[in-house]
Amino acid sequence: MEDIVSMLPEEIYEAIPGFRSKQIVDWLGKGVSSFDEMTNLSKDYREQLKADYSIYRPKVANKQVSKDGTIKYLWLLEDGNAVETVLMKNNYGNTVCISTQVGCRQGCAFCASTIGGLVRCLTPSEIFNEVLCTSQDSGCRISNIVLMGIGEPLDNFDAVMRALHLIN
Repeated sequence: MEDIVSMLPEEIYEAIPGFRSKQIVDWLGKGVSSFDEMTNLSKDYREQLKADYSIYRPKVANKQVSKDGTIKYLWLLEDGNAVETVLMKNNYGNTVCISTQVGCRQGCAFCASTIGGLVRCLTPSEIFNEVLCTSQDSGCRISNIVLMGIGEPLDNFDAVMRALHLIN
């Protein structure tokens, strides 16, 4: 099954003919977690989509809120791995610090992310979901993104760039 959340809108338009592709892109942008939520598509068509594509949104494994309103999320991924995302609220906007990998291979002595080494790179949809799901859970509009969570963004360049395109 293909991860439809990692697909760029133009790829969805190419793969799915007609007006349905725009409906699907709109639903994905709203953060639906299943095809069943796409209520303006027929049940039969939703079943067909489920057979060809997947949608996965991470689950909150842990959430810590500090006195200044900063929220630290531990997101549980589909494969059982977890990554951290931090939402920082400021008077100039809300910044989210996202992860790009599970673990890290860099070996920086000051960073706990490198202790277990690199487990794997995140997919574009997993990176995108950190921003979307943090915004949905917190109720905050995200205005800034920092790639300083777990992992080295340049080691996962293609997925990071695709995720940033999806976010925009």
